[in-house]
Amino acid sequence: MKKTKTIYSSHKRIFLYLTFCVFLTSCGISKSVKHIPEVQQYALEVPKVNQINDSTFSYNQNYLTKNKQQLWELYIKGNPLQLGYNSGALTQSLMQKQENIFFSKVEGFVPSKFRQGLLRGFLKWYNRKMYLNVREDYQAELFGLSQYSSDQYDFIAPKYLRNLYLHGAHDIGHAMQDLAMVGCTSLAVWNENTEDGELLIGRNFDFYVGDDFAKNKLVEFVQPEEGIPYMSVSWPGMIGVVSGMNKEGITVTINAGKSKIPLTAKTPISLVTREILQYAKNIEEAIAIAQKRKVFVSESILVGSAADKNAVIIEVSPKNFGVYSVQNTSRVLCTNHFQSEAYKDDKRNQKQIEESHSKYRYEKLQELLQKEKKITPEKMASILRNKSGLKEESIGYGNEKALNQLLAHHAVIFSPQKKLVWVSSNPYQLGEFVCYDLTEIFSGKQLSQSLLAKTELNIARDPFADSEEFQHYELSKLYGKEINEAADDKNTLLTDDVIPSYQAMNPDFWLVYYQSGKYYFSKKEYSKAKMEFEKALTKEITTVPDRKDVEKYLKKTLKKLK
Repeated sequence: MKKTKTIYSSHKRIFLYLTFCVFLTSCGISKSVKHIPEVQQYALEVPKVNQINDSTFSYNQNYLTKNKQQLWELYIKGNPLQLGYNSGALTQSLMQKQENIFFSKVEGFVPSKFRQGLLRGFLKWYNRKMYLNVREDYQAELFGLSQYSSDQYDFIAPKYLRNLYLHGAHDIGHAMQDLAMVGCTSLAVWNENTEDGELLIGRNFDFYVGDDFAKNKLVEFVQPEEGIPYMSVSWPGMIGVVSGMNKEGITVTINAGKSKIPLTAKTPISLVTREILQYAKNIEEAIAIAQKRKVFVSESILVGSAADKNAVIIEVSPKNFGVYSVQNTSRVLCTNHFQSEAYKDDKRNQKQIEESHSKYRYEKLQELLQKEKKITPEKMASILRNKSGLKEESIGYGNEKALNQLLAHHAVIFSPQKKLVWVSSNPYQLGEFVCYDLTEIFSGKQLSQSLLAKTELNIARDPFADSEEFQHYELSKLYGKEINEAADDKNTLLTDDVIPSYQAMNPDFWLVYYQSGKYYFSKKEYSKAKMEFEKALTKEITTVPDRKDVEKYLKKTLKKLK
C-alpha cells in the first residue's frame, strides 16, 4: 500500500473546498485594488530576532518557544503595527509553512488558467468590501504581520491583502451548505455542576485542514497597547481568535452554524471574537461588540465571564442576531445549531437540527453531564475526549456524531475565575493538556520562556493515544484514501486482503463499509457491493444526507443485480 496523509473522502472534500476558497478569495484581488492601511501613526521598531536555539527566539520582551508537548508559545506586546511585526518576525518560518499548506494543492485543484481568470473577475467583486468591515488597528497589525509572508505567492496577491483575505477562510469554508466544516462542541458549567462551584468551560475545535496544518499549534499571549491582554489558540499567521480568554476572565469559542453561501465578504468572525477579548470585561460588553459588527456567516459564540459567573451563546448571522441564556440551570451546551428565540422559526436552522449530527452531540453532552457530577478540569478533558455514541454505543472512530471525532485542531479548557487555561497537545485532543495562568503571565513581571506553563496542573495524556486501537485508526485513514482512489480509477485493483484489513481496523464505523461498497460497485462486483452497503446501513450513520447516499447506492446496486 502506498502511504498518504489525508483522511476519509468527506473530509477530503472539506479540505479541498477550504484550500480552494482561500485560493479563489486571494485570486479575486484585482491589480486595481491598492488598499493599504494607514500605519504612520504607530511607532515602530523593526524586530531583530535573537535565535537562542532551534526552537526558541526572542526580541526584547517578545519571544517564541516550543514546549516539550510540542506546542509553540508566543508572547508579544506593543501597538497594533508593532504586534504584527513582532509576531511576523518571530513566527516567520512557521507562518510561511502554513501558507504552503494552503496553497500547495491549489494549482492541481484548479489547473485551468482560463477558469482561474473567470473566477478572478467574479471575486474582484466578492472581496471588494472586506477591508471596510475590519477595524483599522487590526488592518495595521495584519500589515505588520504580512511583511514576513512568503514572496512565493506574491503572484496571487500582495502580501497584506493576501493575509487579510486569508482571515476569512474559516468563514468561507463552513458557509457551503453541503460541506460544513464538521462539528465543534463547547460547554460551560458552574454552581452545582462543578466541584468548586466556579465557572468551567470546555471546547473541541474540529476545524480540519489536514494533519500537516495542525502540527504547528500556536498558543499566543498578546499584551496590546490598548485594551485587555489575552491568550488564544490557533496557528501561525492568525491574528483572529477561535478559542481564547482575556485577563479579565472573558472567554470566547466559536461554533459554525448553517449558512447560505455569502454574497460578499464582511467581518471575519475570528476578528469579532478578537475584539470581544481585547475590549470586553463582561457579557453585556461582549454582546454589544458582537451586535455592531456585520458578519457573513452564521456562528455561535459561547462567551464565559468571570465577572458575571455565567455564560451565554451569542448567535450571529448576516440577517439575524440572538442571545441564548439559561435561567433555571447552571450549564450551557453548544454544538452546531442555534437555540435562541431569534432563530426558533429559522428553516435553515431547523433543517440543521433534523439532518446533521449537531443534535446527536448535544444529547451526548446532556447524557455525560447526567453521569459526570461536579465537573473538574480532568473530568472536562474526559468529556472532550469521549469517542462513544449515545448510551456508550460504539459508533466507530472518526464518526462525527462523537464529541471526539479524532480530527480536532485543538481542545481547550477555561477556568475564568481562576484565570487558568488548559490547551491540548497532539494528537488531536488526546495529548497532555498544558496549563497556563494568565494572572501570572500578564502580571507585568519579567517573564522567561520557561515560566509560561504551570506544569504541575497539567492534565495527563489520554492512554488511548498510545493504544493499538489508535494506531489502527490512523492506519485505516490511509487504507480509506487508497480504496477511494482505486474506486475512481478503473485500472486499479486492490489485493484481496485490503478491504477486510481496512474494515477490521474500525469495524463499527459506517464509512468503511460505504467506501468498500463503492469500490466494489466501481469494479462491477455488485453482489459484494450490496453486502457492504447493507452493512453500512446497520451502523450509526453521521447525517441524514449520508444515509440517503448509502441508500441511493444500494438502490443502484440492486438494479444492476436484476
